[in-house]
Amino acid sequence: MAIATINPTTGETLQKFEPLTSEQIDAKLKIAYDAFRSNRKTTFAERAAKMRRAAEIIEADKDRFARIMTTEMGKTLKSAGDEALKCAWVCRYYADNAEQHLADEVIASNAGKSYVKCQPLGVVLAVMPWNFPFWQVFRFAAPALMAGNAGLLKHASNVPQSAMAIEEIFCRAGFTNGEFQTLLIDSRQVAQVIDDRRVVATTLTGSEPAGMQVASQSGRQIKKTVLELGGSDPFIVMPSANMDEAVATGVKARCINNGQSCISAKRFIVHESIYAEYERRFVETMKSLKVGDPMDAATDVGPLSNASALSDIEEQVKKAIAGGVRVLAGGKRIDGPGYFYEPTVLADIPKSCPIYYEEIFGPVAMLFKVRNADEAIEVANDSDFGLGSSVWTNDETERAKFINEIEAGQVFVNGMVASDPRLPFGGVKRSGYGRELGIFGIREFVNIKTVWIK
Repeated sequence: MAIATINPTTGETLQKFEPLTSEQIDAKLKIAYDAFRSNRKTTFAERAAKMRRAAEIIEADKDRFARIMTTEMGKTLKSAGDEALKCAWVCRYYADNAEQHLADEVIASNAGKSYVKCQPLGVVLAVMPWNFPFWQVFRFAAPALMAGNAGLLKHASNVPQSAMAIEEIFCRAGFTNGEFQTLLIDSRQVAQVIDDRRVVATTLTGSEPAGMQVASQSGRQIKKTVLELGGSDPFIVMPSANMDEAVATGVKARCINNGQSCISAKRFIVHESIYAEYERRFVETMKSLKVGDPMDAATDVGPLSNASALSDIEEQVKKAIAGGVRVLAGGKRIDGPGYFYEPTVLADIPKSCPIYYEEIFGPVAMLFKVRNADEAIEVANDSDFGLGSSVWTNDETERAKFINEIEAGQVFVNGMVASDPRLPFGGVKRSGYGRELGIFGIREFVNIKTVWIK
């Protein structure tokens, strides 16, 4: 894929960029390595002052950054503005908490003194996706830079202006020695960066194939990786749930970011005693969503990110229909310019249908009817993914059962799955490994060094 900004609302190519040459990549790697050697010697207070300045820059230029995101990948302008503000939040969180998260920890042993010291690893490569083009970068970059590392960003090829804007933010904030750099390269050039001895670790958010490729390449070089991959999150609704909230939040959780989120609810698992009402209200609400120009404040759902994403969704749903799946709403692309797909609801999905096990990256919901909590858990866990999960019940026994038995990195009770700088984020099974955010996230890319003194 060419490195280019293509407006998904119109399909118009707005700007193209040439990938860096091997020589240019090497030059940036040298800058990054030298920047790490410098950054690791600065104090937490010095780094925190720069990180707080980054937050201020984001807030001051929020509208400009939001328009870049919306233009490049089609998220609604309001959600893009909210994404920018969340980036400011994660910058401030690590500015305030990094030193405490990485403080020396004294552990009693047979030594006169023994403790654990956390030290930065070096240059970390981040391979990031287009769906949250600012947030997913900042949730890596803020802890990495505060720990004393240096960061290199290989962003998705359809959001180059977002990538350059993020580098601009850190540079303006005072990280002026190359502590954070964007690499405008295509996927075939990633191996050169991973293989370089100056790069010590890689983090990737993206698809399973991309994760396997990066993990394999990094593994051959014995380099640390953190992977946040796909998800097919269950959204379980039991009889004791607040129906109004479960419907409204369910629709929001499925269609957030135009349905293009790893942690959006995708499989709605509903108890049989309330299934008919939930289906009716859920379908009505999905049908009421306004699809259109993401720059328009009245729009609920914008376009998919690119022509390929639209084709993928269209093919998945066509195969599902051919396999006997019932379409309750939507089910087809919207004619005209841009990459728009109708908010869609599917039911009666047999296990023999590929879509039962696939991740659907767009505004398509699947409904399942179950008899009890045990069956709900069985359906929820019948997936190769294990990223997030949302459970709606006011029964304490059910709540404990779901928390203990659902196979996922996150369980949200009576709420929508969302990332939070204060809490660890990540999955199990084919949703990846490692954690971002919170104390666990900043400790992924440090050397946890044991110190023993007689």
